[in-house]
Amino acid sequence: MKIKTKLYLGFGSILIMLVLGLGIIQNILIDMKNVMSHVVIDRYEKVKMVTALGNEIQSMSNHLNNLYIAPKNKRDIEVEDFESASINAATILATLEKRIVLEELKQLLYKNTILFESYNRVAEEAIQAINSDNTFLATQLQTMQVIPKRTILMQGIKDFQDGLEDSMDETIDGNIKAFSSTIELLTALVVVTALVGTIITIWILRSITSSMNKVTSVITKGNYGVQGSFPRIEVTSNDEIGKIASAFNQIAASMEDHAKQEKEYKEVLQEQNWLKTKIAEFSSMYQGVHDLQALAHLFITKITPLVGAGFGVFYLKKGSGEEQRFVRLATYAAMEFKADRQEFRLGEGLVGQSALEKRMIQINQLPSDYIQITSGLGKGLPNFLMVVPVLFEGEVMAVVELATFQSFDSLHLKLLDQVLGNLGITINSVDVYMKIEKLLNDSQRLTEQLQTRSEELQGQKEELKSTNEQLALQFEHSEQKSRELEKVKFALEEKAQQVLISSQYKSEFLANMSHELRTPLNSMLILAHILSENKENNLSPSQVEYANTIYSSGNDLLRLINEVLDLSKVESGKMELFSSEVFLADVQTFLERQFVPVANQKGIGFAITLDEKLADTIYTDEQRLQQILRNLLSNAFKFTEKGSVHMAFYQIGEELEKPMLAIEVRDTGIGIAKEKQALIFEAFRQADGTTSRKYGGTGLGLSISREIAHLLGGYLHVESEEGVGSTFTLVLPLVTDKLASSTPLVAHAEVASSYLPIAPEPLGTRLPMLENKQVLIVDDDVRNVFALATALEGCQMKVLFAENGREGIERLRQSPDVDLVLMDIMMPEMDGVQAIRAIRSEAAYRDLPIIALTAKASEDDRAMCLTAGASAFISKPVKVNELLALIAEWLPT
Repeated sequence: MKIKTKLYLGFGSILIMLVLGLGIIQNILIDMKNVMSHVVIDRYEKVKMVTALGNEIQSMSNHLNNLYIAPKNKRDIEVEDFESASINAATILATLEKRIVLEELKQLLYKNTILFESYNRVAEEAIQAINSDNTFLATQLQTMQVIPKRTILMQGIKDFQDGLEDSMDETIDGNIKAFSSTIELLTALVVVTALVGTIITIWILRSITSSMNKVTSVITKGNYGVQGSFPRIEVTSNDEIGKIASAFNQIAASMEDHAKQEKEYKEVLQEQNWLKTKIAEFSSMYQGVHDLQALAHLFITKITPLVGAGFGVFYLKKGSGEEQRFVRLATYAAMEFKADRQEFRLGEGLVGQSALEKRMIQINQLPSDYIQITSGLGKGLPNFLMVVPVLFEGEVMAVVELATFQSFDSLHLKLLDQVLGNLGITINSVDVYMKIEKLLNDSQRLTEQLQTRSEELQGQKEELKSTNEQLALQFEHSEQKSRELEKVKFALEEKAQQVLISSQYKSEFLANMSHELRTPLNSMLILAHILSENKENNLSPSQVEYANTIYSSGNDLLRLINEVLDLSKVESGKMELFSSEVFLADVQTFLERQFVPVANQKGIGFAITLDEKLADTIYTDEQRLQQILRNLLSNAFKFTEKGSVHMAFYQIGEELEKPMLAIEVRDTGIGIAKEKQALIFEAFRQADGTTSRKYGGTGLGLSISREIAHLLGGYLHVESEEGVGSTFTLVLPLVTDKLASSTPLVAHAEVASSYLPIAPEPLGTRLPMLENKQVLIVDDDVRNVFALATALEGCQMKVLFAENGREGIERLRQSPDVDLVLMDIMMPEMDGVQAIRAIRSEAAYRDLPIIALTAKASEDDRAMCLTAGASAFISKPVKVNELLALIAEWLPT
């Protein structure tokens, strides 16, 4: 056989062997690659599901914790969120049970499923206890069962997760061993091929072995134990050895990608585990903390080094409204500087601005004189500053300020976001606990004092043994005193409750009496008004005067009712104020218009002066101010027969930080004796309280005026000399800027009464638009129906009436040509509000004018009537002119 043939046969044999061997090895490597990809992806999905399971259980724990402090109206939301998280966790467990193959992992999963069902069952028992308001049982379940079971469950999930990771590592190690076996097989094939080649020719052996040695050197010397780093073979030819090198390089690249992904997955899991661990540490740290100072110190000491900061300050919110501020409560590595601030208001500095905007503020590149982080070895300037608000239910509870040399990474920001959310809940809980503890301490102060006394007596007993019996007797006496004081305390609490109930009954009684008195007054005033007009000219002048007297007396009674209601509001603390801009010139004009005719009638002088130094406006309750000034001027004119009455507006206390406005009313009347000057400010008391006194009045005006002055932030005092005259001075805060907050009035009572009689206003000219119009009056009081019908029929109107709301609706359906309805509110069977709603529910009467009449004239009553569908609202007693004008306004043209 020729050498050429041998060479062909040898090279052909070698070639066939190499092709077959490389094909087998390549298939093995491809299978290994596919198995590796499937293992990594499948394990990642399972680890991801386990992480989601831990998150759902943590969510269940958070919602259960929120349920302990949530108000009753929000408990259902927390329960729904808890049940949703529970369902999600159960679903994940069921999915994992189907996908887990290894027996060891199945046992761990089964154990975790049992732990989850136990934890879920105990948590549901705690929820039932909370919903039943059984706080003790709920707290006991939380402490003794829920928290321990959740801790065991979370540890079991972590063990299961570690088992998954160990399984994945074992699979990867197996593939690496298989890969090494494949390499050994490849090496053996190369050696056999080389031996066969040596028989054919040495130069073939040398050429082949040189390339193969290069390949095997790279493969055998590679460090396969270090993930993410695999050797590469330099490809220098396109033969089979080059293909082997390329395939190896591809496998190495694929292995590196898988190792890199695995490393990233582990880093993500480590970050999540780190976050959960730190959050759990904070939750454990909060337990047993019942003081905001201690809480602030623990938090700032823990969080500052945890996020890599070198400086930290904790600011806690104090006060509310305009007095709200954020006070420095705790620091970390902070030093005192001359320019530092101990507290901030909303919008002041970065702390106040962060609280105002309710968001995080980060500042980079701080100036060199901002602050320094110091230690025993030196000091340095921080480059980054972060100010973060702590929120609870949308309200800023505190602000945390941190400074560091390097910027905060995303992991630290995630930790801050989750920790600060729980911190807001903790601050609110500790604040509520401190308030409760303060109340308990106040209630136990007397007992503690007695206990202290007992301890002192016990010490004296040890020092003075000769007086042992006497000290024992004293101790027994002190115990008896303690029991007596406890009985007194219970008696006082019971008395206070009785006073509160009596005050409530009094308010209800006055409101009902107001309604019962205003109802007959309404008919009396309307009929007296009609009689005083004497349109038919069938009354004598004396009879018309009688009617005027009845009308004036009715108005006096109405003012008395208003004064009693005002006094009741003041005593119960329910008189509300509404501050607005008041022009002093308008007040002057109002008072001159009211009292210049009175001065002219009595023939005495009257003047009002305004100090030029005063501002044009002040901020106060204008109607209450007018009420006080009218009362003072009314009294001045009442008790002044000759001389003059002078009112002056001027400023006092200019040298003080907050000057005051003084309004002085000086008269030359009868004066007040010195011993009676304090008496006149008491309710129902007068300087002359005898039945034969010369001047009338209820004695309520000055008492109400003084209390209103106190509510306005001022006071009222008097200087008087009997037979010379009196000077009453009203002093109020001189506020020229709009107040930050104001409380709208529920209902303003009418201003204080004047001593002058009130004559009825004339009804005026006939209103042609009222003639032949049909009006339905719905009122259960026949007196009101008669009075209103008389007034309306006098204007040529047709009047129908009904005694209650139900009868009114029936009458309206029987008379479709009714143009307007006058609806009383307080009626039996169906009241006015229900009747208005029923009328408006019918399409035919949605545009029918309905005017509500009621003796309760509060703003709440007005709003209730208008909301029900009333077109307008007027209070009793009704003034005929106002009623006719209102009817004319609403009647269709």
